[in-house]
Amino acid sequence: MKRFNPKVIIIVQARMGSTRLPGKSMKMVSERPLISYLLERLRRTKKADEIVVATTTHERDQRIVDFCREEHIPVYRGSEENVLDRYYQAAKASAADVIVRITGDCPLIDPTIVDQVIAFFLKNDYDYASNSLERTFPRGLDTEVFSFEALEQAAMEATSPEDKEHVTPFFYRNPERFNLGSYTCQENLSRHRWTVDTQEDFILISKILTELYPKKPDFHMEDILQLMEENPEWEKINAHVKQKGICECPED
Repeated sequence: MKRFNPKVIIIVQARMGSTRLPGKSMKMVSERPLISYLLERLRRTKKADEIVVATTTHERDQRIVDFCREEHIPVYRGSEENVLDRYYQAAKASAADVIVRITGDCPLIDPTIVDQVIAFFLKNDYDYASNSLERTFPRGLDTEVFSFEALEQAAMEATSPEDKEHVTPFFYRNPERFNLGSYTCQENLSRHRWTVDTQEDFILISKILTELYPKKPDFHMEDILQLMEENPEWEKINAHVKQKGICECPED
């Protein structure tokens, strides 16, 4: 269905209860929590109308809620286990037509790439599009875009724990039902891991932010690639880390 002037909402899933690196969204780099870098970078997107943080009703996530209130970022609190329902309820509350899924462990997210995936989704009238169906971008720049109608179908029909925990597998497990789009990079950069799921990931991301942010706070993927080329030993810091879970996209 063709969409005219759709309301595009970025929904960031974030929580304090990560199993491998608890509290990672609020871990500090240069006296700022990681989530602050993520939200600042997302605010530079040009094709989204609003950013919403979707966290849980758990008491420990009050820290995320308090921070978002200070930053004037809307927050929706929902189920910790059923992230799909959390997304659906947040999207419904925001009156979203199009949802952009970003996870809270991607502080290096590139707003230009986010805009490119949104434009790709809208131009081709997909139900779901991402730059991670076929992984060519560095892990940690993951952007998924889907229609509210598709999300509603998933929320109403999904039954497996994997579908509910990871939000989007319902779409690409049912390619006969959904029009799927894969946005790829000209060069395969999938060997790079720029997400935060372990202490090793955090060490690498801290080095990148500490080096790049003071010089160029609006840095892009190309700037990180250049920095990694100048410091080839950095890639070894988290090269052994395996992504957790069935979904190619990092979890909050």
